[in-house]
Amino acid sequence: MTTLIRIGNSQGIRIPKAIIEQARLGDKQLEFKIIDDGLLIQPVKKNREGWKEQFDKALKAQESSASDQEWLDAPLVDEEDWEW
Repeated sequence: MTTLIRIGNSQGIRIPKAIIEQARLGDKQLEFKIIDDGLLIQPVKKNREGWKEQFDKALKAQESSASDQEWLDAPLVDEEDWEW
């Protein structure tokens, strides 16, 4: 349990270390969302965070064909100019 404390002209809360560790909030940027029952505090998620792991998991679940493997192994950056 915690209460609001004065921090300059604002107010804040102290989050106990055990809760920070359990929620895995340490050393992360946080975002706040107003929800029906109060305030939700969660780490900021980067775009595409975890995508590679999800793709790898999906690929292991099914076998890929040769054509699938060709584009999966393609480099992410292509230096050659495209013709339209």
